[in-house]
Amino acid sequence: MSQQNFSSFIWSVADLVRGDYKQSEYGRVILPLTLLRRLDCMLEPTKAATLKEKEKREAAGLNPEPFLLKKAGQHFDNTSPLDMKTLMGDQDNSAENMFSYIEAFSPAVHNIFECFDFYPRVQRLEKANLLYLVAE
Repeated sequence: MSQQNFSSFIWSVADLVRGDYKQSEYGRVILPLTLLRRLDCMLEPTKAATLKEKEKREAAGLNPEPFLLKKAGQHFDNTSPLDMKTLMGDQDNSAENMFSYIEAFSPAVHNIFECFDFYPRVQRLEKANLLYLVAE
């Protein structure tokens, strides 16, 4: 995505939350969702292999985490069968799916979203019927 397209995209998300959020709050919504999408894209090529590896290592009674990190090729992983595309495929449960997806990240990533105070923001977006639109 070019710089201009990315900028337009960010402003389109800001337009969605206008009215329910103050302008000073836009970043508190947009930044963690942008990060979430970026992390999702980074893990996409290895998602299926990581889930298979988790199943294999747990069946062997081993701690799967070091194997998952290697399989993911990153310093983090996500063991949820969901990704951002499938997460948004169930509009009626988008908040629950979002929480489940974030909980399945490695502890370091999970902590980042806690620092963003992301859970109350997701609940607020859901209450305003904006979560699906913004996350989509």
